[in-house]
Amino acid sequence: MAVQAPKPVARRSLGGGLARLSGYGLLLLGGLATLAPFYFMFVFATHERSEIFGSPPPLWFGDDLATNYQILLEKIPFWRAYWNNVYLALVVTLCNLFFCSLAGYAFAMYEFRGRNQLFAFVQATLLIPAILNLIPFYLVMTQLDRAMDPLANAFAGTFLGQLHLFDWINTPKALWLPGMAGAIGIFMMRQYIASAIPRDLVDAARIDGCSEFGIYWRVVLPLVRPVLGTLGLITFIGSWNRFADVAVILRSQETQTLPVVLRTLQGATDVEWGAIMTGTALLVAPLLLLFVFAARQLMEGLTSGAVKS
Repeated sequence: MAVQAPKPVARRSLGGGLARLSGYGLLLLGGLATLAPFYFMFVFATHERSEIFGSPPPLWFGDDLATNYQILLEKIPFWRAYWNNVYLALVVTLCNLFFCSLAGYAFAMYEFRGRNQLFAFVQATLLIPAILNLIPFYLVMTQLDRAMDPLANAFAGTFLGQLHLFDWINTPKALWLPGMAGAIGIFMMRQYIASAIPRDLVDAARIDGCSEFGIYWRVVLPLVRPVLGTLGLITFIGSWNRFADVAVILRSQETQTLPVVLRTLQGATDVEWGAIMTGTALLVAPLLLLFVFAARQLMEGLTSGAVKS
C-alpha cells in the first residue's frame, strides 16, 4: 500500500516556525519598549531644556552634555552625594551577604525549638509593603536618637563625638544598620544551602574538629558563591535606588544620596531638566554596566538550587 506524504507534519512545521517568529517579534518589541526610557534618558542628558521639550523631541545625541554637567556641579554637591550612594550601597550589601548567609545556614543546618515558626515569621515580613514601615522606622530612629543624647553631649568635642557614633537622625548608619539582613536574602540562602550542601559534609567538618563558625566560613561560604553573587546584585541595586527612607532620615545634602539630591533640582518654576537627565544617567550607568556583566551570574543564582538533585 502506498504511503502518502506527511503533509500535516509539514504544515505543523510551518506553523511552528511562524509561532517562533511571532514570539521573537514580541520579545524584540518588549525589549525595545524596556530600553526606550534608558535611551531617551541618555539622549536628553546631551540637550538643553528648551530642546528637550521641543516638537518633535530630540531623537539623537546633542552637544550640551558639558553644559548640563556644569549646571549639575553648581546646583548640588554631586560627587559628595555620589559617594554617599556608593558607601550606603556597599555597606548594606556586605552586611546582607554576611548576616543573611549566617541566618540561612542556621535555618538550614541546625535543629532547634521553634525553627520553622521563626522562619515562617521572617518570611511573613515580606507581606508588609516597605512604605508602611516608613513611619514606624522614623519614630524608632527618633526615639533612639533622643535616648543617645546624654552620651552625645558627654562625648561632644572628643574624637568619638566627631564620629557621630551616638547620633542616628541625619547619619547613614540609621539606614544601613536596620537593613543588615533581609527576609528575601535569608530565604534565598536557606533554600540554597538546604538543597546544595549535604549535612554529611558539615558533620565531617565537625568531626575533624572545625568550629561551628569555621564550618560556616571555610566550608559553607565557598559553596554558596552563586547565590551570594545574586543576593549581592539584588541588594546593591535596591540600596542604590533608595529614596523614601533616605529623604526622611537624612536631612542635609552632605549626607543625602544622589536620588534625593537630584530631586532638589525640581523647583516650582525653574527646573533644569537637562542637568537632571545628566545626573540620572550618571546614576544609572553603573547599574546598567553591572547588570550587563553580571546577568549570567544573576540568572544562575536565581535558578541554582531550585531543583534538588
